Amino acid sequence: MAKILSGKELARTMREEMKIELKELKKKHNVVPGLAVILIGDDPASISYIKEKEKACNNIGIFSREYRFPGHYQEAELLDLIKDLNQSPQIHGILVQLPLPEHINEEKVLYAINPEKDVDGFHPVNIGRMMIGAPCFLPCTPAGIQQLLLRNDIEISGKHVVIVGRSNIVGKPLAMMLLQKKPGANATVTVCHTRTKNMAEITRQADILIVAAGRPHTINAEMVSEGVVVIDVGMNRVEDKTKKKGYRLVGDVEFEAVSQKASAISPVPGGVGPMTITMLLHNTIQAAKTSAGIKN
Repeated sequence: MAKILSGKELARTMREEMKIELKELKKKHNVVPGLAVILIGDDPASISYIKEKEKACNNIGIFSREYRFPGHYQEAELLDLIKDLNQSPQIHGILVQLPLPEHINEEKVLYAINPEKDVDGFHPVNIGRMMIGAPCFLPCTPAGIQQLLLRNDIEISGKHVVIVGRSNIVGKPLAMMLLQKKPGANATVTVCHTRTKNMAEITRQADILIVAAGRPHTINAEMVSEGVVVIDVGMNRVEDKTKKKGYRLVGDVEFEAVSQKASAISPVPGGVGPMTITMLLHNTIQAAKTSAGIKN
């Protein structure tokens, strides 16, 4: 059986490290990192995710301020709020929960955030810095995946990493991160997507296979080679009448079958998800240190 790459356990370890760092920051520099979270509308998944972020902040000592508005909240008002938060000395990180209602221009909103407070790592300035290997806020899910590999002593340098999915949130930034000429990268990266022909031929070549397709059962056992490391980024609801909620969560990988061939695999849930929030906390701490002129 494959080694289970538990993001839940690693997140717990990293957050304990952050607690210690935050106590030192407050004691030595009187710095308390602050995160503003903005939610428009009442999407249940977004509400649940926001609660998890707020709980995580409170647990380690980050100041968290939540702004929740109805779905008809206007774009101009949101932009004014972001402008105020950009200027607030208490707030070091700004997160706008996506997706936004259709009447709000997502691009305009994300671009309005000060890049030095863009702890989600979505601003084009941070994407550009990441592209050239300059210091920046890394997008949280790709950064969490990288840490999950590194902290489980999985070598990335020189390996063939195959990424299934080309989203701006996971696939594309992760490919750029793992291509960099620096520690924790130096991989040969192939990106597959919906127009890729003979995908199984490519996925079977992977030393490390990262699946962020957003569709259950995208990868089965016939599509992987013996000893592959598999990171499953998917989070899909499938009907299950045996469950109280009427559904269960599954990834993009057929876990049971693939785990028989893989050397290591991340579970769903409990794999990448907890790492995403953990890297958001990390970015918020880094933003506060930068703002205070504190070097790592």
